[in-house]
Amino acid sequence: MEQTWDLDVFFPGGSSSETFDRFLKELQEDISAFRELVCRPVPAMSAAQVEHFAYILEQTQFLMTRMREAGAFVTCLNAQDVHDQEAKQLSGRISQLTAANVSALALLDQQWLHLSESVWEALLRETRVAPIAFSLRERRARAAEKLPIDQELLVTDLSVDGYHAWSDIYNAVIGNMSIPVERHGDVIHLSVGQAANQMQVADRAIRVEMFGKWEQAFGKQEELFASTLNHLAGFRLQVYKHRGWESVLREPLQNNRMTEATLSVMWRVVERRKEALASFLRRKGRLLGTDTLSWHDVAAPVGNGGEQVTFAQARALIVEQFGRFSADMAAFADKCFKERWIEALDRPGKRPGGFCTSFPVANQSRIFMTFSGSIANVATLAHELGHAYHQHAMDRIPPMSRQYAMNVAETASTFAEMLVADAALRQTSVREERLALLDGKMRRAVTFFMDIHARFLFELDFYATRKEGLVGAKTLNDMMERAQKEAFLGVLDEYHPRYWASKMHFYMTHNPFYNFPYTFGYLFSAGVYRTALSEGQGFADRYVALLRDTGRMTVEDLAEAHLGVDLTKDEFWESAVKLVLQDAEEFLRLTDQDV
Repeated sequence: MEQTWDLDVFFPGGSSSETFDRFLKELQEDISAFRELVCRPVPAMSAAQVEHFAYILEQTQFLMTRMREAGAFVTCLNAQDVHDQEAKQLSGRISQLTAANVSALALLDQQWLHLSESVWEALLRETRVAPIAFSLRERRARAAEKLPIDQELLVTDLSVDGYHAWSDIYNAVIGNMSIPVERHGDVIHLSVGQAANQMQVADRAIRVEMFGKWEQAFGKQEELFASTLNHLAGFRLQVYKHRGWESVLREPLQNNRMTEATLSVMWRVVERRKEALASFLRRKGRLLGTDTLSWHDVAAPVGNGGEQVTFAQARALIVEQFGRFSADMAAFADKCFKERWIEALDRPGKRPGGFCTSFPVANQSRIFMTFSGSIANVATLAHELGHAYHQHAMDRIPPMSRQYAMNVAETASTFAEMLVADAALRQTSVREERLALLDGKMRRAVTFFMDIHARFLFELDFYATRKEGLVGAKTLNDMMERAQKEAFLGVLDEYHPRYWASKMHFYMTHNPFYNFPYTFGYLFSAGVYRTALSEGQGFADRYVALLRDTGRMTVEDLAEAHLGVDLTKDEFWESAVKLVLQDAEEFLRLTDQDV
């Protein structure tokens, strides 16, 4: 079965595509024209003002979809071949276009502040504008919290080479890294993504070897990565200082449309219930034949999951299990395979990790991962297909209302993953297979309750220290290890001090604190899944309605409207955590005889 995606359907020719070159040139011209439109004098009459801005908002969304299309294409090019120099140059062009478009939008956002309340409310009621009223209110409120427009425009212009460029440098270095290993008498060079997969194999000797080489490889680059992280964070902190933003959580909370009260109660419940995961890890260590686990053992498989899974088998499993919940979801997933929306081939030259990106002009998505046949790979594939289904559910929604935040972006993906994992559990009574499946599910829980929490604690510590000056690589290593020990309740005997260097999420400039939204999405999805378990296929339509509202509500309002729960209270989070930890309890019961 084909495991490479089709990008030619968008722009034939890859990074040398003449069609894409013309697309970018037209986009550049249209952004310039849009800026001129925004800068025209605003009509004096109220009715004329409403018509003026309604037309501008139509053009805003037209540009938005094309910018997204271009950015998605370049993201795919860079992911499929980290050595594609033309694709890297295209990334620079996209950054320039993005900055120009953001500048024009900043000028428009400032105009909202000068409209009279009567005109503003009339605009929000206008037929073309009413569907995006939430987004407009949000943009107006955020504009009021920023610097004067000339200063914000300067920040945007300087960010291309003074902020986002640091992320580009990191990605470029990661893309050129390789890790040499000896296999069958020959030395082969693994990409970072391939090496990461090697740390999840059953053979502990391979994991130990790979973890040592991994730490060594990132140790050689740690000074460069420390400098990159420091300067990226320094730029961010300076912008916050001039805006008068004291908390480094202000922007990520705003971006995720959630309150600090919700974040605090989520972490409080997670911390209170972590001991069950600590018990799982201790038991897992004994099953793996070691008194205590090392970092590289956490993702090691327990039990026998059977033969390696082929890509065709993964497709059949996912489509079947999606269909048990929703025929539409199953048909959509099958379409993704059939029309080659997925890049999964295990080969050198690809960037590590997985993602799903949308092409809103074509109303398609593309999924990227490296499939090596493990159960974890099947989970990742289901996860990314969940993202694609989320985007599919919003195809007919105005572009400005499709901009859902990262925390709710994880809802559909985790939900899809749970459907597949639980179905697999129901279908087997073989003890070793059940152990393997339960272990896979609990590894996810450990990631979201412990690993993600460690990243969150590390960033809080790092940014507090960075305000006082540069933070050296050794200090970063110490901070990371300290955060991991706290988050993992001290159950490991070896940690990953250079995790800050190897985890690209710390270097993503468009998403500060790229950590807690994962845990939120995981638990929020568990709450949604709990409802689906009680209501069955009757919940499918309500589920789609929830997904469609993710771009036009705060998370607190979303939960109240579709689940009838209050995210600022313990009850919802306790019920979600309880559902997740049932698997830990079963794992411990099944393995009582082994210890």
